[in-house]
Parts: sequence; structure tokens; C-alpha cells
Amino acid sequence: MSGQFREILETFDNEFPERDYQIRIVAPEFTSVCPKTGQPDFGTMTILYVPDRKCVELKSLKLYLQRYRNEGIFYENVVNRIFDDLAAVLAPRRLTLEATFTPRGGITTTVTVSLEKP
Repeated sequence: MSGQFREILETFDNEFPERDYQIRIVAPEFTSVCPKTGQPDFGTMTILYVPDRKCVELKSLKLYLQRYRNEGIFYENVVNRIFDDLAAVLAPRRLTLEATFTPRGGITTTVTVSLEKP
């Protein structure tokens, strides 16, 4: 699944590759489907990265995230797949993806994954 979705992500050249600066992207309307219950899951994806040579194009990111809308996938798996796809297309200096999902049955879940190049 992840490889199929990855091709949607587009990038553009970072005009300031010599400079460390952070890009923070918040997608507050992320949805997927619980593979056990078939119920929708709602969450906020926060992407924080320091680009190297590439930056992600936002419309393609929006379309990419929307592809998960009907996918039955656990929180942990979707966060790691999105992270892997972003890391693959951007090759950033630093990348953190934090996903905070709305409560279900009185339980909230936040999944965070990070990468920092030496």
C-alpha cells in the first residue's frame, strides 16, 4: 500500500540547502479506518522537518493523506508508513511526525516517530 501512495508525493528544490530551517505542517483532518471495527479514525498529523535538498509540495501532501481515508490500518502502522514515505521522498536532515488521534472509548492515542541525520 505505502509504495502506491508514495508516488503521489511531489517535491520541489530547496533554494536554501545550506541553511537549517524548520517546516511545520499541520493536517488537522486526517482520517483512516479502524481495521477491527470499520469505524472511522480521526486525527491531526503534525509534520516537522528540516529540509536538505527537497521540500514537499503541499497539494500533493494533501492528496496523499486523503488516500488513507478508506484504508483499514492501525494508528501505529499508518504513522510509520507516512513517515517512511516522507523520509524517502524528502531525505530531510530531520523529520518528526506526530499523530494525535481523537478519543475512542475514552482513550486518546499519540504516535510520534523521528529521524535525525548525523
